[in-house]
Amino acid sequence: MRVLYGVVGEGMGHATRSRVVIEHLLGQGHDVHVVVSGKAHDFLRKILDPHPRAGVTEIAGLRLVQADGVIDKSRSFWANLGDAPEALVKNLGAYVDVAAAFRPDAVISDFESWAYTYALTHDVPVISLDNIQVLHRCAHDRSLTEDQAWSFFVAKSSTKVKLPGAWHYLVTSFFFPKVRKRRTTLVPPILRPEMLAAKREPGSHVLVYQHEAAITALLPAMRARPTVEFRVYGSQRTDTEGNLVFRPFSQQGFVDDLRTARAVVAGGGFSLMSEAVHLGVPFLSIPFAEQAEQGLNARYLAKLGYGAWAPALDDAVLDGFLGRVDAYAAALATYPRHDNAMTFGCVDELLEGIATGAERPLFLRHPSMGDSMDAVIDELEEG
Repeated sequence: MRVLYGVVGEGMGHATRSRVVIEHLLGQGHDVHVVVSGKAHDFLRKILDPHPRAGVTEIAGLRLVQADGVIDKSRSFWANLGDAPEALVKNLGAYVDVAAAFRPDAVISDFESWAYTYALTHDVPVISLDNIQVLHRCAHDRSLTEDQAWSFFVAKSSTKVKLPGAWHYLVTSFFFPKVRKRRTTLVPPILRPEMLAAKREPGSHVLVYQHEAAITALLPAMRARPTVEFRVYGSQRTDTEGNLVFRPFSQQGFVDDLRTARAVVAGGGFSLMSEAVHLGVPFLSIPFAEQAEQGLNARYLAKLGYGAWAPALDDAVLDGFLGRVDAYAAALATYPRHDNAMTFGCVDELLEGIATGAERPLFLRHPSMGDSMDAVIDELEEG
C-alpha cells in the first residue's frame, strides 16, 4: 500500500515515535511518504532518505513560542500570523506534489492536520496514531482535571476537532483510562529501538531535562545537595560545576544516563515520561503551565505511584521526591512492559482492513493484544 504519514514538527517526540512506525511500514513492504514540519523534518529526512520506498516533504506547521516554561499564546499567534503567507505557498506546493506523484491508499496522522486534510479532499481513510487523543476519547476521574478545569476543557475541545471522523484512533498511553468513544484502541507507548535495548542499571545520579529558564531556577536547589550528582540536559552549558554535570545532547549518551539514573526531573512531555516508566526510573514532572496534556500525564504518573508532580520546583518538592524514590521504584516494578508488537499489529490490521474494503472497525482483535482489550470490547459490543 501507499501510506501518507503526517507528523507534527513541534517537539521531537512525534518524530521519534513516528520513525519507529514508519520503519515498520517500510519493513512490511509499504511505500511511505512523510509530510512533516519544523526540526522534525531534518531528523526524518536524514533517516529515510536512503530508503528507496520512502519520501519526505517539508510542510509549514504551527509554531509554539515558549517563555519561562509557559507557552506564550499571544507571541505564538503573531508568529504564526506572520508566517501565514509563506506557509500557504509551501503547503499548496506540497499538496500538488503529493497529489501528482504519490496518490496514497491510506493516511496515518500523528496529530497532524495537513495529511488529514489531504485525506478528506481525496476520500482516503485516516488512521489517527498519537497520545493526545486520550484527552477526548477517554474518560478521566474529575480529581485529575478539576485543578486545571479550563485548560483541560480547551485542550479536550481542540483535540475533538483536530482529526474528527478518522477510520480508527490508536491512542498510545502508559496509563489506561476507560475508553469512552468507539473506534478507539489504547496501545502501549511506542518505544525507540535504543530504549527497547536499554538495560536498567540504577545508579546514584539524577537526570535533569528541562528548558534553560527552569534549569536556572533549579540551580540553587541542586547546589544545596552536594552529595547528589545531577546530570543536566537542556542548558547551553557543557561544563562541570561541583555536583552539577552539564551534558551536551547525545542520543546514546542520554539513553545511558536515563537507564542508569536514580531518578529523573523533567517536564510533562509524554515521550520521555513513557520511556522512564518503561525503564522503571522514578520521575518528578513539572508540566508546562496551562498545557493540559502534560498536566494529565503528570497527574496519572503520580496517581499510579510512578513518581510525583508539582507546578514548580523548590527545595521541599525536590526533597519530598528524592525521599520517596524507593517507593516509586517499587511501584514501577509492577508496570506491564511491552515492546511495539501490539501497536504494529493494530496498524497492520487497520491497513489490511482498508486494503480489503472492510467497514471501519469498532474495536481491534489482533492476536498481539492478548486479552488486554476484552473488557473494553465487551462494553463496546453491549453499547
